[in-house]
Amino acid sequence: MGAAHSASEEVRELVGKTGFSSDQIEQLHRRFKQLSGDQPTIRNLRKGSSGLADEINFEDFLTIMSYFRPIDTTMDEEQVQLCRKEKLRFLFHMYDSDSDGRITLEEYRNVVEELLSGNPHIEKESARSIADGAMMEAASVCVGQMIWQGIDIETKMHVRFLNMETIALCH
Repeated sequence: MGAAHSASEEVRELVGKTGFSSDQIEQLHRRFKQLSGDQPTIRNLRKGSSGLADEINFEDFLTIMSYFRPIDTTMDEEQVQLCRKEKLRFLFHMYDSDSDGRITLEEYRNVVEELLSGNPHIEKESARSIADGAMMEAASVCVGQMIWQGIDIETKMHVRFLNMETIALCH
């Protein structure tokens, strides 16, 4: 009884911290277990010293995933703007690997190369050219402006949960 009570209390705390429902937390926990190989943490597989953590546990995973929650339709404009700023701050820190408050071309290249590294048809030099071109275009268009301004971050940066019962019925 004590273990079940403790687990349900932990889920309630996670619901409060992340804004996910208990069902969504269960789905994310199953996904976490798949990604971690049923281990208590997921290891950072980046080469070198980049990345803020060598490992993340399930609560860290939920915190990260909470940045991708859709905007709640009951939020007022001030809450929507706060959510937008939090998402933008999270994205900025993904690129700003040395945490100096600036995204250099090299940091941007590293992110693009990492994102494209899974594609066997794109060589490292091609990924570098893509990153350079995108950064130069952004710089020419957005001089003196925030690059992310005008992007509908609320709908672009979110995770969708599939109805697992519907999926099971389809197979």
